[in-house]
Amino acid sequence: MEVGLFFGSFNPIHVGHLIIANYFHEFTDLDEIWFVVSPQNPFKTNQKLATDRARIDMVNLAIAGIDGYRACDIELNMPRPSYTYRTLEALTNKYPQHEFVLIMGGDNIVSFHKWLSYNWIVSNFEIYVYPRPGYEIVNMKERNIHVVNAPLMEISASFIRESIKQGHEIDFFLHPRVAEYIKQNGLYK
Repeated sequence: MEVGLFFGSFNPIHVGHLIIANYFHEFTDLDEIWFVVSPQNPFKTNQKLATDRARIDMVNLAIAGIDGYRACDIELNMPRPSYTYRTLEALTNKYPQHEFVLIMGGDNIVSFHKWLSYNWIVSNFEIYVYPRPGYEIVNMKERNIHVVNAPLMEISASFIRESIKQGHEIDFFLHPRVAEYIKQNGLYK
């Protein structure tokens, strides 16, 4: 089984994430999409995150009842900051029957060569890259990196957090269960 690993802080998960996941599930050879909730991006050390529990809860609420989607909390139980190569080692050891593929935004591919154990990752895993506004994806020389013509999403979690903080109604940017969870728990105010 081919599993697409969609890494992110999902702070919060929004319709842009769901659209990208749906695209990869329906228009590539991926059998499942796992939303890997990350605790701390090593390149974003001052990022303020909702609790791990809140973020995994929101992902579960957003994908409840959708076949082929799964929330993955493996990084929440690993040393911090989280490094993708460690997560890939752990997942490969835990699920040797699966073939894992990384799903990565064009914003991350720009700095991908700086990631810890970059060469090991690119040598051992397929990587699907989707476009992000403001980031030009140049031709990739590595044979395992594939730029996919997925829809361009201009929705960001930082925009959603700031909008909530300012008191704007942004329900259409979120799955209804996630919007309700944010309101009930007073997140991002």
